Order: sequence, then structure tokens, then C-alpha cells
Amino acid sequence: MQGKKQFTEKLFTNFQLSDRVPEDNFYRRLKAVLNLQWLYNATKQYYGTEGQQSIDPVVFFKLILIGYLENLGSDRRIINTVCMRLDLLFFIGYDIDELLPWHSTLSRTRQLYGEELFKQLFKEVLKQCIDKGMVAGRRQVMDSVAVKANASMDSLIEKEILDDTSVYADELKSEEEKNNQDDKDFDNYQDKTVSATRYKAVELHHQWKAKAYKDMPRGKSLTKGDERSRPKFVSNHTHYSTTDPDARVSVKPGKPRQLNYLAQVSVDTAHHVITQIQTDHADKRDSQCLPSLVRNTIDNLEQQGLQIEEIYADAGYSSGEALQSLEDHNITGYIPDFGQYKPSREGFYYDKENDRYTCSRGAHLPFKKLITTSLGYKMKVYRSSSKDCGPCPLRSVCIGKSDFKKIDDSIDKPFYDRMHARWQTVNREKIRRLRSSTVEPVLGTLVNYLAMRRVNTRGIKLATKCILMSAIAYNLKKLLRWEVRKIKIMAMGRWKEVKNGLENVCFLLFSSVRNCPSL
Repeated sequence: MQGKKQFTEKLFTNFQLSDRVPEDNFYRRLKAVLNLQWLYNATKQYYGTEGQQSIDPVVFFKLILIGYLENLGSDRRIINTVCMRLDLLFFIGYDIDELLPWHSTLSRTRQLYGEELFKQLFKEVLKQCIDKGMVAGRRQVMDSVAVKANASMDSLIEKEILDDTSVYADELKSEEEKNNQDDKDFDNYQDKTVSATRYKAVELHHQWKAKAYKDMPRGKSLTKGDERSRPKFVSNHTHYSTTDPDARVSVKPGKPRQLNYLAQVSVDTAHHVITQIQTDHADKRDSQCLPSLVRNTIDNLEQQGLQIEEIYADAGYSSGEALQSLEDHNITGYIPDFGQYKPSREGFYYDKENDRYTCSRGAHLPFKKLITTSLGYKMKVYRSSSKDCGPCPLRSVCIGKSDFKKIDDSIDKPFYDRMHARWQTVNREKIRRLRSSTVEPVLGTLVNYLAMRRVNTRGIKLATKCILMSAIAYNLKKLLRWEVRKIKIMAMGRWKEVKNGLENVCFLLFSSVRNCPSL
């Protein structure tokens, strides 16, 4: 007989939330693992002794954590999702008939709490992973990913052009003792102004780009109503976003220009646990971020008694400053040299003792001077004498119409030479595969599944909090998987012991039956 369900809502019911959440539920297991009681003492400084009660700090962090674990992009979606799911209500400690905090409370509380509180939570979760044996600490892989800012390209406006910003800077610095806020004002002022010399240089570069791209397909115009015009050329030197002044314009091959932040990540090769994550401006090079990333990673691991021995990174992290920071910390780095590096000059020998080059015909190129390129690189200039090159039969091939031979070398060439020599002693392809298989899946998971594709806040400080929470969510998922894996390994070990015992019993029985004379 066909059944038909009739629903009549009960006025009173006997219901217990914990009975409805299975023992193997992810959030039930996470609630048992994650201890956040220390937050009450850590957040006392942000509250007074009178007035209305705030949101529970533990509840706040759990709600924020749910947003990253569920890949939710806004505080409003977090509240809407939690109120519909029993396991999430059980995780944050709310019953089904209790009202959840208003979504704007999450935004205000995120702004209230300091960045150090989020960093401390990251370290606490990292400590749990280390205590479980998930982190070796010996070898770290570092990489970066662009995180979209909460601002549109339409918010870009040109900076104010000044003839001499140093005058205004001196005026602000002279008032430093009177007002401690002046340093911040000066930074904001710098973000919104540009010198006339820099502006002119950028404009010349944009004119060259307009000429070079003249015959290429046109993209979407940023000028409304003018479909024939090209997208306007913008630069972080000449433009800033009124919505989020900390965001920077950046672009990667095959992707559109947009306002981004830069997330720098350090991952342990043992079990792919994130050991450090930090936020930088998107117009900074990876090599500029490496020294601070190394220092912070060392601090995180040394607190737990671990020491870094090797660091793997791609060629974007190669610079004199970056390589020097590794040597200062006695860390062996494996970073490919950047494209302009030349380990040797064909037809020339470098005399380290006298700091000069010598050509195949015996002419010397001594060190002459230091120069700074348009990109800010410091170079050593080695130059020969016109008297040596004048009668040389190889002149047309070596120097052409010039009167002398000139060689430019980076002042950091000794660091690059040592790194190049180290690469000759290892399997480059093996290291490349290890680096790619370690850090790239982590970045893909953070961006695609843990809400790090775009921040829903404005300002680099709030962006740092968002990116830290995404890394915390990743490490917690790794921690819970490790617990399940450990239980399975123990169960498999016990099953093997039982299986071996049964096989031994069967063998003894079979042997006794075969040796029995009556049979």
C-alpha cells in the first residue's frame, strides 16, 4: 500500500542537537580538537567593563572559520548558512532556537581585533600539527599567489603631481614629536602623490606601449561610450584606488589587470602543512618579500624547536638581497638564477684577486665604477682601454664600432655564482618536481576551496587577517585528515596482526592433520 506522509508541526518537542550530529561529522571532530578558551584572556584588552555584551570571541572565530571551510565569500552568507545547518550550530555552541549574531557584527569585530591575535591563532594550530608529527621543518618550499582586492579598476584615479615631494616630507617629519600620527599621514600622502620626474617617465613608457600595441587586437575600453579607444594605461606610480588605497594593480600572463594583494606562503615538504603566510603589496617582487618570509618562518618553527636547513623557490625569488638573507641564516637555498644572469663571459676570464676581466688576447678590463640602472639594480662596470682594443684583429667581432669593451656585472654576482655552482651538484628536475608538487596544490586549494580568491575587506591589515584565516582553515583540515589516517593505520596494523595469527593457527592445524597416523 502506498504511504503518504502528513506533516503537522508540533508546538512542543523533545530535541537535543548533539543527538542529531553524527560522531564522525567534520565539525563535531573539529570541535573536539580545536581549543579556543585562551581567546577570552587575549581579547579582554579590546573591551570595557560596562555596556552591552559583545559577541563571544570564540563564537566569532568559529563563525569566521566556517566561512573559509565552506568557501563562503561574505559575512552575510556565513550567517545564512549556519542557521540552516545543525552541525554548524553544534560547532559554534548555539541551539536551534537561539538567534545568531548579526552579520555586521562579524565585520566590526574583525576590525576591532588586532592582527597579532590572528597570528597567534595560526601559531596555535601550527603547534598542534607539529605535536602530531606532521611538520619536519627541515625543508620549506615558498611561493606566492595574487589575491583579488575588494576594489574595482574603475576606482583608479591619477595621483597628484608634485614638483618636489621632499619639501612636504621634511615638513611632516619635523612635526613628528608633536603628533605620532604623522608617519601614517606621510605614508598615505606618498600613496596619493607622484613626482613630476616619475610621472614623465611613466608617460613615456605608456606612449611606447601605445605605439607597440597599435596593430594588436583591441581589448575592452575603460572609457564609456568609446568602443574604438584602447584600455587606458595605468601604473601604480601614477594611479591609486580611492576604494582601497593599499591595493595595487598587477597582472599575470593570460589574465586581466586587476587590483590585488600578494600572499606569500611557506609550506613544509613533509606533509604540506603551511608554516607561514603573510600579505604584501602586489607591486612588490617576490625577491623583495623573501627576507621577511624567511624570518617569520624561522620564528614560527624555532618556537617549537624545529630548524630550517633548505629552502626551495622559483626564479622570481632570486636577488642579491634574498640570497644574502639565506646565507645570513645559514640556510641552503635552491633558487634558479634569473634570466639575465651569466655565469661566465665567452672569451673572457675573471680575475677575482684583482677584480678584473682578461680577454683571450691578454687585454685587461679593470673595474671602473658603480652605476644604477633605470630598474634600480646596482652594477659594476669593467672597461678596457682603447689602446688595447685599437689594434686587436678581433675588434669588429668583439666591440664593433666602439673604442673599448665594456662588461656590466651585478654587485651581487658572488651570491649568484655560489647558487649556480650549487645547482650543478644536484638533480634540478627532481627539485623542481618536489617544489611544484608541494606548494602549488596548497595554493590551488587556498584559492579555489578556502575563500582566498578574493578578500571581502579593504586595507592590507584586514586582508592579512583574511589570508591568515584561510591558512588556518587549511591546516585544520590537514590535522583532521591526519587523525583519521592515524586511526586507519592503527586499524590496519591490528588487522595484520590478527590475520597473521589466524594464518599461524591454520598452518599448525593443517600440519597436525597431515602428520596424524590415523588419517
